[in-house]
Amino acid sequence: MTYRAAVPALILLLAAMPAQAATVTGVPVEGGLLFVESAPGTTATLDGKPVPVAQDGSFVIGFHRDTPGTMVLRIREPGEEELRMELEIAQREYAEQRIDGLPSNLVTPPTEVLQRIRDEAGRVREARAAPVTTPHYLEGFEWPAEGCITGVYGTRRILNGEPRQPHYGIDLAAPRGAPVRAAGDGVVVMAERDLYYSGGTLIIAHGQGLTSTYLHLSSISVGRGDRVRKGDPVATVGSTGRSTGPHLDWRFNWQDARIDPELVVPAGPDQRRCD
Repeated sequence: MTYRAAVPALILLLAAMPAQAATVTGVPVEGGLLFVESAPGTTATLDGKPVPVAQDGSFVIGFHRDTPGTMVLRIREPGEEELRMELEIAQREYAEQRIDGLPSNLVTPPTEVLQRIRDEAGRVREARAAPVTTPHYLEGFEWPAEGCITGVYGTRRILNGEPRQPHYGIDLAAPRGAPVRAAGDGVVVMAERDLYYSGGTLIIAHGQGLTSTYLHLSSISVGRGDRVRKGDPVATVGSTGRSTGPHLDWRFNWQDARIDPELVVPAGPDQRRCD
């Protein structure tokens, strides 16, 4: 995957900030995150929408796969003038993946399960919106499983010749039963064994709207409300739901924005592309 534009705007903005202003880490790019540290009592908006801020003043914002070219972040620290940052979101090019010969029920679900799918999607949205206010993301993240990468973020998928939703996660090839570990500190907000599309599904909230998701699991060893630490074993790899073989589909969300895990945790030697 390549970026179509350089991203100097944020660096220039940071250089122009007064000494007491918020500290921003990251690059504004499709699928990326910005981490912000500011004073307690800070408020913030992104394109006019309120951004959840922790008691210590830290917060995170993210950018979807198809984010518009420019967004405006406003930060107001107590007793300071409002800081306005015009973020130029770097656009990306995405691969295309064609998969033919799939069973029809893996491409177009039968009518009798459509209500189930809608209900499950609502439960996932509700879980991701859980008000976890502690900034667990400050402890950082790591890869949740070992294995080479078979699928990447943003890929346009054409199944049996029909265009479908892009792929929003990272697929890691691993044997059934291989351990899955928490990518970061957080609170379990969903632990479901049998969702139609994703099968065994685990969602961990890391604070201020940032969540990580683990799909197609064969088993889950934690429950809703459990506090987990980075590296804790939480599940095992499977092929449940709409899956053609054992693997881990790992994802990040910031609110409704789909985030690229490889921009949160760069791939190491154990996460090479599969040959």
